[in-house]
Amino acid sequence: MSLPEAALDAEGWLSGALRMATPNCDARPEGAPPKLIVIHAISLPPGEFGGDGIERLFTGTLDPQAHPYYAEIRHLRVSAHFLIRRDGRLLQFVPCGLRAWHAGASSWRGLERCNDFSIGIELEGCDELPFEADQYLALGRLVSTLRTRYPIEDVVGHADISPGRKTDPGPHFDWARLRRLLAS
Repeated sequence: MSLPEAALDAEGWLSGALRMATPNCDARPEGAPPKLIVIHAISLPPGEFGGDGIERLFTGTLDPQAHPYYAEIRHLRVSAHFLIRRDGRLLQFVPCGLRAWHAGASSWRGLERCNDFSIGIELEGCDELPFEADQYLALGRLVSTLRTRYPIEDVVGHADISPGRKTDPGPHFDWARLRRLLAS
């Protein structure tokens, strides 16, 4: 099956994605184009889907009174370039030309600070449940589009660049399914 491509503008905003700009980003280091895609999983509150907690966390508007867990994470200043909801809807928080704050302490092929040279894609999910077919389709389309624009060398999970610290996208993420989508 061939996946249609979406267009990226000069700054790295993707057509068709809902834009939710965040202050939680900054400039990439000079000469550090995106060459790595990092797949994450997130749900807020943990294990719950469909609310606005993820968007509020990434845009710095999370209400610590809305859920007990939010009080624990209210100090975080994090973001990702993209979020793919359970139904495949795509949101974008940071243009690909800027650095999103998604990887934290990380290393890939001997290079530290993966945020400098990566694009972060969050899937609405958790370690305990499989992801949805619509999420894989949206992810395959997004990765294909990013590969046409940037010198992407690898697609990895957060656990791969932060072993022992992170587990996402988790044991239910189907890497073979993603590879099949990208090969079609």
